[in-house]
Amino acid sequence: MIRMNHVMKICVSVALSLLTLVSVARAEELFKLSHNQQIACSRGLAAGKLNTATCRSFTYLFNVKTSEYFRCQVSLALTRDNKEVINVQADGGCTRKPRIFDNDSHYDFDATETEPPNTNSFFGVGGYSVWAADTTQQKVRGCIVISSGLGSDITKCLDMSFQ
Repeated sequence: MIRMNHVMKICVSVALSLLTLVSVARAEELFKLSHNQQIACSRGLAAGKLNTATCRSFTYLFNVKTSEYFRCQVSLALTRDNKEVINVQADGGCTRKPRIFDNDSHYDFDATETEPPNTNSFFGVGGYSVWAADTTQQKVRGCIVISSGLGSDITKCLDMSFQ
């Protein structure tokens, strides 16, 4: 039980480090962090054997001038037996995604993802939606990205009409 508290403290530390990116993003005002960060943890338990806990968190960093964005993910895996922590590994990084709009302007942005692989993901790890708005005019674009299950993601964006 004490070791699992250790895992949760580490996960909270990782999440707080992502929030630190918020203050850096505000200083420049060129990049904004998505308001929809999430963290998911899972663990595998086996009596008398090694136990593993894994936590993953993601967020999006958005260039408010170009509408280009990055999907950032951090993960931590902890392996222990009944007496001690045997291994702790962390990994992460950001992947560049294409522009949502062709022209530079001033944009606002948010994104959300499906859960990890489950009944919501048809062909693989699921997908995510991205919403961007040009704050200088009434222009909103919604995009959905899903895994095709064949090695590439399928992205479709649609300009919203206002009635």
